[in-house]
Amino acid sequence: MPYQFTPSYRSPVSSTAVSSQSDGKTFEQLRQECLQKKKLFEDPDFPACDSSLFYSESVPINFEWKRPREICTDPKFILDGADRTDICQGQLGDCWLLAAIASLTIQKEVLSRVVPEDQSFDQGYAGIFHFQFWQHSQWVDVVIDDRLPTVRNRLVFVHSAENNEFWSALLEKAYAKLNGSYESLKGGSTLEAMVDFTGGLGEVYETKNPPENLFQILQKALERRSMLGCSIDITSSAESEAMTSTGLVKGHAYSITAVEEVNYMGRMIQLIRIRNPWGEVEWNGPWSDNSREWNIIDKAEKKRILQNSMEDGEFWMELEDFKANYDRIEICNLTPDSLSENNERKWEVTVFEGNWIRGSTAGGCRNYIDTFWTNPQYKLTLRDPDESDNEDQCSMIVALMQKNRRKLRKEGLDLETIGFAIYETPRGEDHLDKDFFRYNASKARSKTYINVREISQRFQLPPGNYLLVPTIFQPHREADFMLRIFTETKVDSVEMGNTIKADLPDPPMPSKPEEESQEERGLRALFKQIAGSDQAISAKELQHVLTEVLRRRKEIQFDNLTLDTCHSIINLLDVDNSGTLDFQEFKIFWDKFKKWMMLFLSFDTDRNGLMSAYELRSALSAAGMQVNNKILQLLSLRFADPNLNIDFDDYLTLMVRLENMIRVFQAIDKSKRGVVSMNFSEFIFLSMNV
Repeated sequence: MPYQFTPSYRSPVSSTAVSSQSDGKTFEQLRQECLQKKKLFEDPDFPACDSSLFYSESVPINFEWKRPREICTDPKFILDGADRTDICQGQLGDCWLLAAIASLTIQKEVLSRVVPEDQSFDQGYAGIFHFQFWQHSQWVDVVIDDRLPTVRNRLVFVHSAENNEFWSALLEKAYAKLNGSYESLKGGSTLEAMVDFTGGLGEVYETKNPPENLFQILQKALERRSMLGCSIDITSSAESEAMTSTGLVKGHAYSITAVEEVNYMGRMIQLIRIRNPWGEVEWNGPWSDNSREWNIIDKAEKKRILQNSMEDGEFWMELEDFKANYDRIEICNLTPDSLSENNERKWEVTVFEGNWIRGSTAGGCRNYIDTFWTNPQYKLTLRDPDESDNEDQCSMIVALMQKNRRKLRKEGLDLETIGFAIYETPRGEDHLDKDFFRYNASKARSKTYINVREISQRFQLPPGNYLLVPTIFQPHREADFMLRIFTETKVDSVEMGNTIKADLPDPPMPSKPEEESQEERGLRALFKQIAGSDQAISAKELQHVLTEVLRRRKEIQFDNLTLDTCHSIINLLDVDNSGTLDFQEFKIFWDKFKKWMMLFLSFDTDRNGLMSAYELRSALSAAGMQVNNKILQLLSLRFADPNLNIDFDDYLTLMVRLENMIRVFQAIDKSKRGVVSMNFSEFIFLSMNV
């Protein structure tokens, strides 16, 4: 009979920070405990020892961990406001992090979220500080003690230009704790840290090959209070921070702060306002502060555009000059959970979390068509076109992020090479099979597969139904991921293959002896031969006959059918609770056995006597049992061998036990809601009996 249950695994998006401490205690709880005990906090989760510094090498120098009060006489958390001069790089290759912190100081509201202001070295000081980072759809509150690595009484890593200011050094320590160690921060992307500071989405645009609507993209990003940066590439370290004849600095991080369109001599000019964090050194070409172009446009326009410009380090450029001089734009779009203020022009965001597991959902890219279809699949329904721009198109940004890879470096697990593809999909389909992908080309896809933490790309698609397939390039590679879809308007979305469904036929009524077919008469003779005088087949007798039958089948690989499996077969079919099979029960099993064997042979595509774990979804579906990705991963882990193959005896055990569990659940679920209630004793009885 048909039976269906569709659980939801969609991730919530939370703006409330959760404690990351192993004991679950909050910053305030820990601080109050320390104040009551009159003892400075010592973090047990990130101790002041070598393992917090390096994991792949011995500590190269003799570090001393010191508190700020041991380094200077009058330490301050933040001195005269947080700005870029508070961020000086130390002996660690994390300049990518420092560039993001410098950008963070420009966004004061975002800064106050990452660096809570309710802490100091004065009132309430207990040697404990906290910082907040966005991690995989939630904000995490990271607590640290203020012991910092020093050499000769000087900070080794990030420090402020002022010797008695410590917020940046403590922020770096909290980020190191979040990622496992200081060494884990070596090498990275500025956008990676920007995303962790905001919960936003990072995008990179090459100005030498920009999208046609680049100006509109920048305009919308600024309206949504996104963080924007730009830079000029360098070809060698000697060019780093070298100044061009036009007053621009190579290898230097700038911020984009505004865009405008002005009427200039009868034509509309697109302008971009850029800020140099140095507070000085500006562009000296067209539309610079004292250029003649400003004297030609309308005075009211000039006043409106220039009234909010900063006096030093901020300047305007025409879009074409900008593209000619700069090489790269980085945008961190803020998601609805990034800030508390309500802004109706923020992105709509849909979040899913999943994983690639070898043998079930690690199918690789489309080059591997036999397994590509087993990757996680997500269906999106774009209903309403954008409110502006292209009237018949829907704007969508897809961002695929690998989770926890920086923290896993110490286990030898670095970034995987990831990408995704988007297909137009028919209505009403669940998890799409191999044939769909064999005969249908993708509608859109990521530009390339690349080994970065997060890839993102913007698309313009007409309203319709689409299937999004995130993958690692090679099959059988494992990783956890988070998928975010940003849209102008709300999108309907669902994880495909997330339905648990069973369509198992009711057992047939017994045939009268005179109406039995020749096959049934032959089966009755076999039953009498096996059953003996009691006319019932025990688990031991069933094991013997099935082993003999399977040993004669040369087209399947068979190891050993356990007595445990035979007990499960009897439990599945033993209606009268005798602990044995009568003829009718044996006949029902034999029909199932033949069907399951034919399915096994049909999904043994290379005829090696084994079934690939990746074919398990199709085999179960053909047998009337549909499971979701999580159950499929569990079954593959339990029954597949190290080469991701399943032999027949393990396959038979799987089929019997799964159908057994389904029928037991159906019997208990009288209301057919997909939910049952049982006490501890009932759970133990059922789990041991199945």
